[in-house]
Amino acid sequence: MQKILLTGVNGQVGHALKTTLAEYELVALSREQLDLTKVDDIRRVVREIKPNLIINPAAYTAVDKAESEPELAFAINATAAQILAEEAARLNAGLIHFSTDYVYDGTKIKPYLETDEINPVSIYGKSKLAGEEAIRAVGLPHLILRTSWVYGAYGKNFLKTILRLAAERGSLRIVGDQMGAPTSSKSIADATLQLVNVWQPAQQDQSGIIHFTNTGETSWHGFSCEIVNEYNALMLRKHWPVLKTSAENIVAITTADYPTPAARPANSRLNNAKLKQVFDVELPTWQQGLQQVMKSLIL
Repeated sequence: MQKILLTGVNGQVGHALKTTLAEYELVALSREQLDLTKVDDIRRVVREIKPNLIINPAAYTAVDKAESEPELAFAINATAAQILAEEAARLNAGLIHFSTDYVYDGTKIKPYLETDEINPVSIYGKSKLAGEEAIRAVGLPHLILRTSWVYGAYGKNFLKTILRLAAERGSLRIVGDQMGAPTSSKSIADATLQLVNVWQPAQQDQSGIIHFTNTGETSWHGFSCEIVNEYNALMLRKHWPVLKTSAENIVAITTADYPTPAARPANSRLNNAKLKQVFDVELPTWQQGLQQVMKSLIL
């Protein structure tokens, strides 16, 4: 049985992976147990555990805050990724690393392919791209899984924010001109388990970048409407109070109407065909992912 080192266990994806990968010999570490800002600590911990596979969902994900903390963002998202890759190579282990749609500038009309030009427009995106490049430069068997708009039942995220605001207010204003695929941490964890079960690191064509999102597309506004509709439908089934905000009272606004320190790509849609073609793995639709998460929160 593989021994797997899992980072970032208190993050959204790491928390979901800890449960999903329980059938393996799993060493799941929090930020307190593995500080990714300390190079020597990373090397020491990996050498002590001697894993066959490292899975690294840990990341600096505060997109706007990264604009004023570039050193910290690059330390966690780039330098730590490089050290993990180097230590995995030293042990002849594989590495599965999670990246982001923010490596693209969002100007393409169609969903992005893994081979499309990369051009991050934020410090966060640049730090994640630097991590990707550092891993590839090490040359070990690896998978870099680019996902998008991650949320889940655990942790702070867009879903939780919308539910809180919709319970407090009679109407909401949500950006409607950024398109992507909301991707649940549960969907990511389930599909990652499938990958672990079928991945053959020795095969060169099974290393590289893979797009890894729930299927379909929507805007933040569309996602918000679906969140409210799904929540209210489940509450009505239980004869419990619904939210103050209905989907009809969620107003679509433009990115210009909601300025943020970090720029966001207008098009975050990722083409997942390679994942299906190479590994015969496919994540469910974003609507199915949302339904699964909402049921775990309410039922």
